[in-house]
Amino acid sequence: MDFKIVSNSAAETIELGRKIGSKLRGGEIIAVCGALGSGKTHLIKGIAGGAGAKDSRHVTSPTFVIVNEYTGRLNIYHIDAYRLDSMQEFEMIGFDDYCGAESVVLVEWADKIEQALEGIDYIRIELFHSGQNQRRMHVRNAPLCL
Repeated sequence: MDFKIVSNSAAETIELGRKIGSKLRGGEIIAVCGALGSGKTHLIKGIAGGAGAKDSRHVTSPTFVIVNEYTGRLNIYHIDAYRLDSMQEFEMIGFDDYCGAESVVLVEWADKIEQALEGIDYIRIELFHSGQNQRRMHVRNAPLCL
């Protein structure tokens, strides 16, 4: 199922993420794509909060550490592919090890490694600038529960 959403603020983007995260049951992989400043980390902050991260205020982009882990109702792995230069680097971080029935994997800058997701059933969320605070989001391959 595909759908489009408009967010008018960072707070709305976080709230949308929270709604998505609250419906996750484990085993999901979410590829988040968009230009710098398009709201990827805000959306992921909300998804992590909705999926049960104990303190979603501490959800930050793991640009330099590559992977952050948040615990709660589900194990949440937040991967930032921004600094990865190849599919080989992505595979070396142990992506397969993060995927499981009790976990949710959120991949920021997923367009850089999307080739590695071929053959995997994943949700793709692309964010676009629509103004100073407004963002458009296109969600693809969302389960009906979202």
